[in-house]
Amino acid sequence: MITETIHLRKIAYARSGDKGSNSNIGVIAYTAEGYAFLEEYLTTEKVAGFFSSLEPKNVIRYELPNLWALNFILIGVLDGGGTRSLRLDAQGKAFGQILLEMSIIIPEEKMSLMSR
Repeated sequence: MITETIHLRKIAYARSGDKGSNSNIGVIAYTAEGYAFLEEYLTTEKVAGFFSSLEPKNVIRYELPNLWALNFILIGVLDGGGTRSLRLDAQGKAFGQILLEMSIIIPEEKMSLMSR
């Protein structure tokens, strides 16, 4: 099987923010086919591993198939939240854009999932 490594941003866009010490990242696929791929590929383990340097206590995933979206909650990743954290992004506003830089391995037959 021939594969290619791409960035997540080729299949989806993202929005993020915070609730206290937790970050919320919505990943929205450009197409229904892209959502089906991400539903299988983008697991809580992969997201937790990607943000491992920020030491999330847990990662929870919610699926929103009618919106072609996955919503991830990174528990405890903001180290106290907006007014208490000394992190550069204490409100998690950039976390979605950071996640879009994740490299993913995609089979050649799925290359049509990418945005143009």
